[in-house]
Amino acid sequence: MADHDSLFAPAPVADTSAQAPVRPSARFMGAHPAHWMALGFGSGLSPLAPGTVGTVWAWLAFVLLQPWMTDTRWALLIALSLPLGWWACSVTAKNMRVLDPGSIVWDEIAAFWLVLWLVTPAGFWGQLVAFALFRFFDAVKPGPVGWADQLFHDVNPASDPAAWRKAGFGIMLDDLVAAACALLVIAAWRFYA
Repeated sequence: MADHDSLFAPAPVADTSAQAPVRPSARFMGAHPAHWMALGFGSGLSPLAPGTVGTVWAWLAFVLLQPWMTDTRWALLIALSLPLGWWACSVTAKNMRVLDPGSIVWDEIAAFWLVLWLVTPAGFWGQLVAFALFRFFDAVKPGPVGWADQLFHDVNPASDPAAWRKAGFGIMLDDLVAAACALLVIAAWRFYA
């Protein structure tokens, strides 16, 4: 039986310093399947606003997949994207040697798919409002989003063997809370409009 920690083993990365953070690149992305997923199939490599670029990628993928998707398929895809995303974010953060790298955007992708799925059948303008609200909550991190973002920032990989798994969970959690906040605002607006 495979050791549970082997799932979180670092991929071979060409780096001369054992402690220096690893900068993501196309080569780094190709070094491990988790990197592809966590870096949003390349969208996280954007030098400017990778979280926003990852969210735009999620929106585009949602629109392109929508003709073939049913509610059941979306529910299954999103349900699978959460634990797989946790794994991919944990592995990639560990291999980058950074607890919450900005280039990891799978958290934005999975969370924004959830928002878009739940606001469907909103047209372009409804999706644009959902995008703006989600990006606001994810970037500004007010209230519960800030709390979720800081929840695992004090983990210490040197003294806590589970630190990278906690970091991956934390990476996913704050975006799911941002998605919930965006959905609450949309629901309140629909209720009172």
